[in-house]
Amino acid sequence: MKRSVIAYLLILCLLVSCNNGGTKTVRSYSDGSEAWGYVEVRPKAHMFWWHYKSPYRVEDPSKPWPIILWLQGGPGASGVGIGNFQEVGPLDTFLKPRNSTWLKKADLLFVDSPVGSGYSFVEENQKDLYVKSDEEAAKDLTKLLQQLFNKNHTLNQSPLFIVAESYGGKIAVKLGLSVFDSVQSGKLKLHLGGVVLGDSWISPEDFVLSWGPLLNYVSRLDDKGLDLSNSLAEKIRKQIKNDEYVQATQTWMELENVISSKSNSVDFYNFLLDSEMDPVSLTTSEIKKENIIIKKYSRYLNDLRSSSDVDEGDLDTLMNGVIKKKLKIIPKDLRWGNNSGDVFTAMEGDFMRPTIEGVDELLAKGIDVTIYNGQLDVICSTSGTEAWVRKLKWEGIEEYKKIEREPLYCENDKATRGFTKSYKNLHFYWILGAGHFVPVDEPCVALKMVGEITKSPQL
Repeated sequence: MKRSVIAYLLILCLLVSCNNGGTKTVRSYSDGSEAWGYVEVRPKAHMFWWHYKSPYRVEDPSKPWPIILWLQGGPGASGVGIGNFQEVGPLDTFLKPRNSTWLKKADLLFVDSPVGSGYSFVEENQKDLYVKSDEEAAKDLTKLLQQLFNKNHTLNQSPLFIVAESYGGKIAVKLGLSVFDSVQSGKLKLHLGGVVLGDSWISPEDFVLSWGPLLNYVSRLDDKGLDLSNSLAEKIRKQIKNDEYVQATQTWMELENVISSKSNSVDFYNFLLDSEMDPVSLTTSEIKKENIIIKKYSRYLNDLRSSSDVDEGDLDTLMNGVIKKKLKIIPKDLRWGNNSGDVFTAMEGDFMRPTIEGVDELLAKGIDVTIYNGQLDVICSTSGTEAWVRKLKWEGIEEYKKIEREPLYCENDKATRGFTKSYKNLHFYWILGAGHFVPVDEPCVALKMVGEITKSPQL
């Protein structure tokens, strides 16, 4: 989490909005396949967005094609970089087509949020303009959505699904509530399809309490390590209870160090691996070479792959090299990813604050909430997620608990790839064989899941 630490728009609308409300959009291809730009969400605070129109888009008036807004974790990680090129976008870090891209099920809107993440920036390095809370981050995102959606009829008729990973889930909850209120008040024109929480940091207390027992059970911690972990987790629990969130964040860092030391550097994103071994980046072995796949994504390739900058497949090199050149509007002195630590520090006081009540509010308002979790994740473990779900006060939670899970399969594969269950507007997916980065570890079943969530029309 702390480590490695739209919207396609009609040309006419783009030209109008470029000079209105702080929105700056530089390019839209004639077929509307992608667009990107900045929105000044507050004076001197600029948020970057990048939207891909799906080549698989099906026009069906009775079932509009969905749009996914992807929110990265951190806080301070870049959705435009990580979510896009390492997880679900059309191209990987070698700029080769990704066969498992979520464009097969929806349009994709990536943002660098909060401001200071990725390509988003504040003018004159005014760090006091960084947000201090999830609610402030959600307000900025709501402003961005207003600029992108309100003036485009085609866009605001498509259901928007807010999909978040890791810490992004906390912000997604606040954003879902903000979007709902803004739509109700007439300030925002869009249809909210749902909020999707992937391995999300909703209840820090439940997660840290799960770490010791989980790692002891899978033999990464011995009993002494378990005792040390449980002791620090209990300290965090008390600090959270006393609203000592900055202190809880500091103890959380201490707990991570203890676990790393006593487990011989277990990977917090996948307990089967050692630290720094998680396969966040998709390799070329996952890419199918059929001509149809290349053709589908050639609109995003242009002449990018002719650059020597992509040979290594390194995300930092890619984002500060060929991608920055392609986008043209990134400030010359801005280095992608440099300010992520400042974003985390600014939000230190909110980092350990739980957001369970916000999930309850979403459910009570009738908003679809989907939770998915990778079996092998540690930092946002499945057992920790199940613990906070049991704390929900939503009126349907008791009936939800009684529902039997159904197995998940992928295409013609008979192997069990996960489980799922739903009651009313609450849905849960258990993804087997995956760590923190579900779309990377289990791309096939993740894509199937997204299709079920968005109900995207298919040919």
